[in-house]
Amino acid sequence: MPDDLSGGGSVEFDPGAVVDLTARLVRLRTVHEGTGAVEQPAVDLLAGLMRGFGWDVTVVEAAPGRHSVIGVIVGERPGRTLMFEGHVDVVTEGDPVGWSFDPFAGDVVQGRLRGRGSADMKAGVAAMVHAARAVQLGGFAGRIVIGVLADEEGMMLGAKRFAADLAAGAVPGVDRIDGVIVCEPEDGEVCPVAKGAIRLSITFTGAMAHGAMPWMGRNPLPAVGAMLAAVADTQHVLRAEHGEHPLLGPICLTPTVLRAGDPEQINVMPATATLAVDVRTTPAVAHAALITQLADTAGRIALEHGLTAETTVIDDRPPVDTPVDDPIVRAILAGHRIATGTDAVIGGVPGATDGTILTRDAGLATVVYGPGGKWIAHQADEYVEVADILTATRAYIAAARHFLEDGHR
Repeated sequence: MPDDLSGGGSVEFDPGAVVDLTARLVRLRTVHEGTGAVEQPAVDLLAGLMRGFGWDVTVVEAAPGRHSVIGVIVGERPGRTLMFEGHVDVVTEGDPVGWSFDPFAGDVVQGRLRGRGSADMKAGVAAMVHAARAVQLGGFAGRIVIGVLADEEGMMLGAKRFAADLAAGAVPGVDRIDGVIVCEPEDGEVCPVAKGAIRLSITFTGAMAHGAMPWMGRNPLPAVGAMLAAVADTQHVLRAEHGEHPLLGPICLTPTVLRAGDPEQINVMPATATLAVDVRTTPAVAHAALITQLADTAGRIALEHGLTAETTVIDDRPPVDTPVDDPIVRAILAGHRIATGTDAVIGGVPGATDGTILTRDAGLATVVYGPGGKWIAHQADEYVEVADILTATRAYIAAARHFLEDGHR
């Protein structure tokens, strides 16, 4: 550990405890793959810590083996409810040969805490937990909710379950939430906007035949080629129409998966071919219209090739566009200024977060701000600067006080 973890300024929390919790979480291989209890070891650790702080703690199984933990802290007086949100599932480390250190080291070397999930986003989880504890010890009005929600790296089932439970009045001790700080790594930027995401697949179906006699069947592969060209054309048109968003960049329609045939039977023309597309949008794009356009295009191409086409929307996550003057955005801007002495950069989230679901399904105002590089997630040799963890903790403390005290006036 570094000799000085204070990072300067007044210390209302134990810096060593924040770094230690991050390290302990990183050492737990909570990888989002296969079956089994993915988040369970980290959830057990966090639930025990929260209960030790005297918080009301609920563990929810959002899906078999996928656990969320929710802690609730009630202040001395009525007021707003603030939520800090994060996740502890991580993507696979891939081939360890691509790493220059143990992917789950959880050690500190030259001021960097290293390992898979360090930036995305176990540092943010540790920071928000200890920030909430500091606010609790200092006294506050209102309520703080700590949500560590399952399956963020997948279908965001934990966020979907939480939003549904909140709407049904089934989150113990919580009847409303006035603002959410999502503690994902954004390199110190305050991000009130996030790209939308559509995951869809298009399956063309024809008839199988021998490769030597293709006229006896209907080959779906040329239709995939035509659809790939159509996807590229659609992207070009959308970019020309809407330009680049100043915070989010360009609209992207990226083909990511193609499945057809069997490499062991090259002499067989397949009956089906499936193309998957990862669509990333800005607030200017109407998702329903774009989905209809792609489905209609697939249908037209199928008809031209004597096939049928089926378009399946796997998930539809709209863009987030929280106003900069929303109280939750103002609060984290103030928190960053107090923690760093400088004004924050306003940025945008290049992908979706659990905040996307909380905004979509529960109508919650969300903003993203957390320790770690914006572009380092999911890469080998992932790390987070210890100084950034401590800065985020201070910023969360200040933001919480700003949000809750402002709501009490």
